[in-house]
Amino acid sequence: MASSPTPPTPPPSSSSPAPDPAGPAVVRHVPEHIHHRRWLIMSVLMLSLLIVVLDNSILNVAMKTVATPAPVGLGATQSQLEWAINSYTLLFAGLLFTSGLLGDRLGRKKVLLAGLLVFGAGSVLAALSSSAGQLIAFRAVMGLGGAFVMPATLAILMNVFEREEQPKAIGIWAGAVGLAIAIGPIAGGLLLDHFWWGSVFLVNVPIVLVALVAMVFLVPDSKDPAPGRLDPVGVLLSVVGLVLLVYGIIKGGQLADFTDPQVLGTVLGGLLVLAGFVLYEKRSDHPSLDIRYFRKPAFSAAVAAIALVFFALMGVTFFIVFYNQSVRGYSPLQSGVLVLPLAAAQMIFAPQARHVVDRFGARAVCTVGMVMVAAAMAGFLLLDTDTPIWVLEVLFFVLGTGMAHIMPPVTVTIMHALPREKAGSGSALNNTFRQVGGTLGVAVLGSVLSTSYRDRIQDTLAAVPGLPASARHAAGESIEATAGLADRMGPAGKALIRTADDAFIHAMHVTSLGSAAVALIGAVVVACFLPGKMDTGPREVKRERAGKAEARQ
Repeated sequence: MASSPTPPTPPPSSSSPAPDPAGPAVVRHVPEHIHHRRWLIMSVLMLSLLIVVLDNSILNVAMKTVATPAPVGLGATQSQLEWAINSYTLLFAGLLFTSGLLGDRLGRKKVLLAGLLVFGAGSVLAALSSSAGQLIAFRAVMGLGGAFVMPATLAILMNVFEREEQPKAIGIWAGAVGLAIAIGPIAGGLLLDHFWWGSVFLVNVPIVLVALVAMVFLVPDSKDPAPGRLDPVGVLLSVVGLVLLVYGIIKGGQLADFTDPQVLGTVLGGLLVLAGFVLYEKRSDHPSLDIRYFRKPAFSAAVAAIALVFFALMGVTFFIVFYNQSVRGYSPLQSGVLVLPLAAAQMIFAPQARHVVDRFGARAVCTVGMVMVAAAMAGFLLLDTDTPIWVLEVLFFVLGTGMAHIMPPVTVTIMHALPREKAGSGSALNNTFRQVGGTLGVAVLGSVLSTSYRDRIQDTLAAVPGLPASARHAAGESIEATAGLADRMGPAGKALIRTADDAFIHAMHVTSLGSAAVALIGAVVVACFLPGKMDTGPREVKRERAGKAEARQ
């Protein structure tokens, strides 16, 4: 019996993968038209990343101005300055779980566009604030928008790059943070030299508008084909727990007494709510935070490293602004320029970190990076009222180099632990621990700074004749408050300024030691639990290579 004729082989379609002369074609998970414009898409996503990081770095430079009494600033106290940062980061961190799930469920592009709109509106309102309380509230609105922006950028990035290119893309993504760190203080300084303090928030608006237009036309949408349900109870528990915990820590710094019943009650209440959050998430069939991820030592070590390094970093960036401007007398613009070595190191080394990891492994690279961060933190002990400024510049460069060899490897570890369709959840976890660590760093180390400064200056303030107890307490809150009292005292206040500078240097040294200790804890964590060699290829790539090997046999 004659066999049927073999049908002709159909020509390959335009979407088919290119033939590979060495074997079967490599299967792409990213559509070809998106793959071709992936770097253009990434540049657009960097605009969104830029405004979120830029905003916080600008605010750091503007803190001294905001602390100045009206009409120049808002007369914000040390605690209000901390809450201007924490109101943003608390809402940001508390809603990241939900924003990641919404992005996976509804579409990451839609969530990103909505977040940008809210962030832009919050920026306008913050710029027009007439009191510290309004600024804190509108910063929270900005945090709400930022919570929907940050996870979506990394989640979209993971869906427009093939797995083998993702470490390179994440390195560039992390390097963009360095760019924002560089632009933020300098832009803030320029704005404060020529405009009122609200301009540091208003500058976000044109960037938001450009990003919105570019994203509508260039960025593709993606979502999880099988999303889970939302978890409002889990989100509420996480937000309430974090707010109680950090508020208690800040209150302890204000009162200079962490044993006060109000402080202890708030801190313990926050810890109990967070413990309830963990138990609820473990038992929920649709958790916002899947606790099972933390059973993987490498994953747990990666998120811990992010939290610890930002805990140390944010505490230092909080006090260094006052050192540069209040103690050394630099302008906001000059203070911004002084941060350039930190940003330059991240921009140079973060995109190249994957090569070092390929050679030495994530464990060795991240451990050395953490040790470098700790060394830079300890190096701040060298700073005094007249230390050559190049010492600070070297310390910033060492700090930035260490950060550049920590963030890309641990971010890759987190994102590769989850499937591609859960990129929103993975990005949310990455950013949540970073923001929680940074928030607690500002709160804890800011409280250490405030308490140490108050303890050092209180005897001097007590000796000021005719100073009421309430005024003495207010003047001891920060170096800016003490400087305000010294200005009102006229020539007699010069000695108080010198004493305030010495008290701040002492408080800064104590805080630096705390930051260095936290970074060393991070070094121990990554040395013990990160893999010695990162998995440079995903499971699907390995299967493709195995298929090629079989085809050759």
